[in-house]
Amino acid sequence: MSFFPGNDPEPGDAFACDQIELMVIPNAKDIGGFEVRRALPTAKRRLVGPFIFFDRMGPAILRAGHALDVRPHPHIGLSTVTYLFDGKIRHRDSLGTEMVIAPGDVNLMTAGRGIVHSERTPEELRGAPMSVSGLQTWLALPDGKEEIAPVFANTSVARLPEIDAGGVSGRIVIGEFFGLRSPVATASDTLYADLRLAAGASVQIPADAEERAIYTLEGDVSIAGDVFPAERLLVFKPGEEIVVSSERGAHFMLFGGASLGSQRYIWWNFVSSSKERIEQAKQEWKTGRFDIVPGDEEEFIPLPES
Repeated sequence: MSFFPGNDPEPGDAFACDQIELMVIPNAKDIGGFEVRRALPTAKRRLVGPFIFFDRMGPAILRAGHALDVRPHPHIGLSTVTYLFDGKIRHRDSLGTEMVIAPGDVNLMTAGRGIVHSERTPEELRGAPMSVSGLQTWLALPDGKEEIAPVFANTSVARLPEIDAGGVSGRIVIGEFFGLRSPVATASDTLYADLRLAAGASVQIPADAEERAIYTLEGDVSIAGDVFPAERLLVFKPGEEIVVSSERGAHFMLFGGASLGSQRYIWWNFVSSSKERIEQAKQEWKTGRFDIVPGDEEEFIPLPES
């Protein structure tokens, strides 16, 4: 899903832990029985490493006769990362790609100078109830790579390195962690890991990545004596090793990477270091100058009025 009309997130309550730079409480929005929580961007934090957008999709049950239908829409200046815990989604794009993503797979679509895509419930799954749960994140492209040629890559779950040691389990989605490296290639230094803690377990998060955060999906986590519930974005202060533990077990995403080093603007589905480039993209979409999506040519999402 590339862009949902979600609400802006809110800053969290004060807490004692001096290892946390910011806690964000995502705002939830129901879009036809499908709940989305947006954690980035927020007024107090636009990026964590290259991550400029972070949406939690579901978990939800799509009733028989209902489906997820994100009509064709454009992107520039970013890579979208779709990662599912449950359900399946058919991706089509203006490069001619057609791919059904399954749980644990990684869809990385780099827009660069411009791409159009749609994401829908596969036709063959629409006759019965289906659960959907996952994450949609965007990586802002670094200086010098914002206008590269668009490309799509799917990496199957079987190719992602898995962790299973000392009560810590999960997989490395992008980047390197726990001495393991994902085969997914990105335009800048990126860290993205799907981690689970057994009851009473803990994991050390080194200070290797310049910027780091976690998003708690299930269970409570403890950091330096403070306890944080599920559905929280916790941005860590740089330069310190962080220990995350959980008394009863937890599931969270670790993410971040190198700072882009320059400002990024975000408007609708467009990300750029230049406001003028975003205005250009708006006019290109409004006047039909983006490419079409083969197999999904009948519909599109119009340019928002504001």
